[in-house]
Amino acid sequence: MKSSLQAGVSATERIAIDRERTIDFMGEKARVYATPSLVRDIEVSCRNLLLQHLDAGEDSVGTRVELDHMAATLMGQTVELTVTIAELKGRAVSFEISGKDEVEPICRGRHSRFVVDVATTETRLAAKAAKAGLK
Repeated sequence: MKSSLQAGVSATERIAIDRERTIDFMGEKARVYATPSLVRDIEVSCRNLLLQHLDAGEDSVGTRVELDHMAATLMGQTVELTVTIAELKGRAVSFEISGKDEVEPICRGRHSRFVVDVATTETRLAAKAAKAGLK
């Protein structure tokens, strides 16, 4: 991890809400940003911010999501997700999350990630796969 990884570092990503990110179970007139898609976009936004402050061979994995999805965002709208590093404890990184569309705030929450060494993680996962009988 680089010394630039500090509490207070922030980034904002703009995300177009396309059909793939919406729910389909209430019909075409109710296609809105799906919560699972929002969670994925939050994870990606936080990872993207972290990658700017990690060394070669490091990445991160998500460990916790706490989210209030407060308002519907229509297909075709754009969301701004702002992710801010709130706390660092060794390799554990906590983020404060906020999101809004063109009309109103849509979410707030926290997300936790853990910085890992990719090669070490691959070795650990290969050992688990062998124990599980997976190739």
